[in-house]
Amino acid sequence: MRNRILLPMTLALAACNPSAPTDTVESLAANPERLKLLREQCKADRAKLGDTLCNAVAEATRLRFMGDGKVPYTPPKESPKF
Repeated sequence: MRNRILLPMTLALAACNPSAPTDTVESLAANPERLKLLREQCKADRAKLGDTLCNAVAEATRLRFMGDGKVPYTPPKESPKF
């Protein structure tokens, strides 16, 4: 009898817990449409989305713009002529 009550209660409680955000920096950097949407939402209402997600959005934007930093600087062989 006890197992009949505990199992449904456990399942109900598990369904009520909010899931962890699935948007990571890497997934956002790979999906520019989602990144753009979240950037606009963070700009409009950061408190609603939360600092964690908006910080991930900012880092993904930086990653897309600056790259991963693994490419070394290679200056041109000849200096530009003015």
